[in-house]
Amino acid sequence: MSKRIAVVFDSAGTLLHMYRVAKEASTGNILENIESTAIVAQKNGCGLVVLNAESDIILRSRKDMPLFEFIREYRVSIGISCSKGNFTPEIACEIIRRTAPSMGDVHDVLEAVAARCPNVFYLAAGLIIDSEARSVPYVLSTGGHVFSTTLQAVQALHAMKVDMYIASGDSLFALVQLAEFVNIPQERVFAFSNAVMKEKIVLELKRKYEKVVMVGDGINDILAFRAADVGIMTTQQGDNRPEELREAADVIIDNIIKVVDVVKAL
Repeated sequence: MSKRIAVVFDSAGTLLHMYRVAKEASTGNILENIESTAIVAQKNGCGLVVLNAESDIILRSRKDMPLFEFIREYRVSIGISCSKGNFTPEIACEIIRRTAPSMGDVHDVLEAVAARCPNVFYLAAGLIIDSEARSVPYVLSTGGHVFSTTLQAVQALHAMKVDMYIASGDSLFALVQLAEFVNIPQERVFAFSNAVMKEKIVLELKRKYEKVVMVGDGINDILAFRAADVGIMTTQQGDNRPEELREAADVIIDNIIKVVDVVKAL
């Protein structure tokens, strides 16, 4: 017999209030509140690449060290959080090797997020890579802290015997910390999940559960919204969201706690 309800959460912007900065390669400027998934969606052959390394290890590296050397020396894996068109880890590694990002660029964005978000829950670093231009236009960092109602929402769903999962484009380091904090088992955490993977996770869960709910806030949640029995878009982060994402959602909420009422009604 299938279990009753599963809820799949995105993390950044959904369970966590995010701070995002980017360093623009062409100018060296630090840009705030950049929407990385929207940039990737605009251009074919673009990908958002996440470094699967703890921020402490990154910040201990030499600033003059080339990024590719850091990846090789520290045996850092990379994950593709989202992409458009033909984009693979092999393409990403080749472009990182041939271009000039240094660890100093990565330090700059991590330090900028830490300065703006003093109670930062986790810090992650990544890049936007343009495979057609063979360039790295942005080095990125994101950090966040849980929304004030996140824990309350998860605890209420636990009490209702709802099974919860996290499917996110973030690195495993970041997601394990979050899962431990909100008491979601690590085996129910899917890191480096792009739009297609999120959809696949939802479809697989639909074979085990009577109802599957997807909760997210970004364009990379759109396929999972459509695949789920109920797609919930949250606007708590406060960013503008594309109209097509709103149209794909069954319910739009402004606070994560309202997921509880939606699930109760199922």
